[in-house]
Amino acid sequence: MWLLRLAGALAVLGIMAGSSPGPSPGPTVPPPDKASIFADLSPAELRAVRTFLMSRPELGLSPSRGGALAKNTLFMVELLPPKKQLALRYLDQGGPRPRRQARAVVFFGGQAEPNITEFAVGPLPRPSSYRPLRFKGGRTVPFAARPMTQLEYELLHRTLAAAMEPLYRLLRDSTGFWYHNCSRRCLTFSDIAPRGLAPGERRSWLVLQRFVEGFFLHPVGLEVLVDHGDPDPRRWAVQRLWYNGRYFSSPQELAESYERGTLAVARLAEPPFRQLFSSYEPRGSFTTGTPTEVHGAKVCEPQGRRYRLRGNQLEYGGWSLAFRLRSSAGLQLFDLRFNGERLAYEVSVQEAIAFYGGHTPAAMQTKYMDAGWGMGSVTYELARGIDCPEVATYLDAHHLYDADGPVRFSRAICIFELPTGVPLRRHFDSDFRGGFHFYAGLEGQALVLRTTSTVYNYDYIWDFLLYPNGVMEAKVHATGFIHATFYTPQGRRYGSRVHSHVLGNLHTHLVHYKVDLDIAGTGNSFETMDVRFENISNPWSPGARRRASPGAGGVGGPAARGRGSCQPPASSSMARPRYHLAVTRHHENEPSSSSIYAQNDPWEPLVSFEGFIRNNETIEDQDLVAWVTVGFLHVPHAEDIPNTATPGNAVGFFLRPFNFFDEDPSVASHSPVIVRPLDPPTFSRLEIQRWTPDSPGPCVDPRPFTYNGTY
Repeated sequence: MWLLRLAGALAVLGIMAGSSPGPSPGPTVPPPDKASIFADLSPAELRAVRTFLMSRPELGLSPSRGGALAKNTLFMVELLPPKKQLALRYLDQGGPRPRRQARAVVFFGGQAEPNITEFAVGPLPRPSSYRPLRFKGGRTVPFAARPMTQLEYELLHRTLAAAMEPLYRLLRDSTGFWYHNCSRRCLTFSDIAPRGLAPGERRSWLVLQRFVEGFFLHPVGLEVLVDHGDPDPRRWAVQRLWYNGRYFSSPQELAESYERGTLAVARLAEPPFRQLFSSYEPRGSFTTGTPTEVHGAKVCEPQGRRYRLRGNQLEYGGWSLAFRLRSSAGLQLFDLRFNGERLAYEVSVQEAIAFYGGHTPAAMQTKYMDAGWGMGSVTYELARGIDCPEVATYLDAHHLYDADGPVRFSRAICIFELPTGVPLRRHFDSDFRGGFHFYAGLEGQALVLRTTSTVYNYDYIWDFLLYPNGVMEAKVHATGFIHATFYTPQGRRYGSRVHSHVLGNLHTHLVHYKVDLDIAGTGNSFETMDVRFENISNPWSPGARRRASPGAGGVGGPAARGRGSCQPPASSSMARPRYHLAVTRHHENEPSSSSIYAQNDPWEPLVSFEGFIRNNETIEDQDLVAWVTVGFLHVPHAEDIPNTATPGNAVGFFLRPFNFFDEDPSVASHSPVIVRPLDPPTFSRLEIQRWTPDSPGPCVDPRPFTYNGTY
């Protein structure tokens, strides 16, 4: 049995082993070539898919960058994972290797009825055919649901620049910056989604900000609603404006109000050249005077790495898994095993949502669903010694997302062993006379697989942690700039005034994971653990009463060696936040709980998670998927300046064995220390047992800090 437990919560539930569809081989670690069926597409494969599709005259594809929106373009290419049944047949039963295929997303904007179509392209590495991929229910993807592209942003910028020309004097006088014909003192904008109020709309509120370092914290009090739904940008138009608490129907109306002197103008102070409040430059001092100008503690590997990385297969202690970083939604683990036994077929990030409240039109409209912003493709370079330890293994990623070829993101993933700073387990056995019988302890370590997603203002740090005792943790930290709007007195109901003209808007973060557990096979059942108190008679003292608290629960597979359960987490989308945890049967046409289209068409989502759980299927002795939602309420405060800090802003869940092993599997580690006195009660001689060298050796990486940042 395996338990799934939400970090910081008491909710415990499990997946229990049931009957297996057939005999399974003994526990083994699959060779790296088998893990490669889950590997991301290589740059050569991405180029091959693009070249093949561009050569098909019936598709009529044009380059993505430049030109008009009314054209057919290849938006995204990533691996199309094999169907689970085919993958398991290959991994476990010696079946044929699944054909390697790509998922290609094409925007058909150059036809009478624009739409979005997804294709399966293969076989790789030399594709020769393609076929359309069908969504559940056979629905087509409306063109208005497409994610934004760089080309659309450029056209939106031109539209806004022309619209802001009548407001030059107002913006220059009140902010010292302006939008059109600017060189150094420029305004920029952040756009809000969903883009409208009904299906088919593409109307975005734009928050204007001074383009300085940390511009997300520099709104100027002007928000503009632009309708950019027509494929021809010449038909785009500004529909409404909001300035410092008032609505206007056009830029001209706002400009006339300023010229007549009837406008309440929000005048902003000139931003300083140095130590801007939104910058990372040091300012102030600590009263203790303890040094901060020298390096702090570092992670090191004094005797080399204790994990093995071969291609996309990662091994550590009893753990083995395959991983990939998909452009659409981020990290995805496959074939997660401990001591050769599969625990999960897939554990993956599905979606990250942030729902905001506010007084300004942009704030009240903001409901971000980050898979629609390319959450998996904005995996920028990790800084050695800051984002990950210097000794970490760094891996590049290649994305073909809104580009005319694969783009290399240097050091997008890191892998490292982390000292947890707390023993995995320990005990001091006192003799209660000033001495002891023994001390034993096992230092705490975990292997970390990490990437980040910088979705405009927010930075998500995505971790999967593997512990030696068979526990896996999924965790996400939120940091980066808060989504801020212009301060008005009415806005105080929806957040905190974090700077003179800046309101930090109240919001809820929700993160959704898929956990396809296969505990000793695919035939699993689901239980919850309910703990309650009851009064019973005390059997050894008649007439006395005592309280007891029975309970049970889990998720697991065939009843071998007293198999039991695993501790799961929760779920996300517009419907997904209703459930901390939902358990469904595995279906090939339900590969994910969200899509890259949900952000711009949340009213009629292409993937409806409610449909996953409303079909009244039995979940006893079936192939089960746990959908987990974790999250937290963020009430911004002054200490979120310049950035939200990671402590206190992390959520996740644990997968934990529950009567699955005969004992703690970390007893196989050779890292414990046992101390026994040889001559009690004097304790002048001790026996110290350890299975590692007495001294770890030097622990310093002499290489200087370097960073590139390009991709």
